Amino acid sequence: MHRALAIAGSDCSGGAGIQADLKTFMAYGVYGMSAVTAVVAENTVGVQAIHELPVPLIVQQIRSCADDIGVDAVKIGMLSTAATVAAVAEAIGGGALPNVVVDPVMVAKSGDSLLSEAARRSLLEILLPLARIVTPNRFEAEALTGQRISTLAQMRESAARLREAGCEWVVLKGGHMPALGAAVDIAFDGQEYHELRAPLFDTRHTHGTGCTFSSAIAAGLAKGLPPLAAIQRAKQFITEAIRSAPGLGHGHGPTNHLAGVSTRW
Repeated sequence: MHRALAIAGSDCSGGAGIQADLKTFMAYGVYGMSAVTAVVAENTVGVQAIHELPVPLIVQQIRSCADDIGVDAVKIGMLSTAATVAAVAEAIGGGALPNVVVDPVMVAKSGDSLLSEAARRSLLEILLPLARIVTPNRFEAEALTGQRISTLAQMRESAARLREAGCEWVVLKGGHMPALGAAVDIAFDGQEYHELRAPLFDTRHTHGTGCTFSSAIAAGLAKGLPPLAAIQRAKQFITEAIRSAPGLGHGHGPTNHLAGVSTRW
């Protein structure tokens, strides 16, 4: 069985973070493991509390999974602090863990900050060079590059600038850009730009979409898909997950992590 490790914060309400990652891995038929970086009390309306785990414990979780079960792909989400970023980079660096997908989580859907300024710099300088695929949304890309993004041309330019950090692929997500008339993502490997288009749904149920999308990519890589195929398959998965969202919660509700999976007994 193919194996994937999620390194991220938790979401007790189940829509994002580690919980979304594990649900997505299971939907893909991949054995999922987790290294929790922070315990987060949150729901569809906001973040109520965050407890960051000690860095040595985070690193030991990674080693415990890698040394025994083994890892075919890694999804990295919320890391909170510069010390955590540096420790995770060291734990996965030097080819120790393959197929690293980095979702540079910075702000929750509610607007709550999830990454310190020092951690942002560390993410760009230390972690992104180790990534096979990086999946920022518009706002995360703007924060990492300092460049405003409002057009497809600016998305391409920003993707190229982010790739200069050393990652293999950048997937810049355009779901936060309704002016485009569709959910358009730009995937760039340093040679060619690929546009991935999907319908733009009029819905508030998009909690955890970034986590789900990046973990779907990691699951595809774990199963041996080449990067572009893994990205395209993940785009299909998250589109259906949003379209069939269960409508839970009073704020930004979760998507449907059973998208495409039969629930019949």
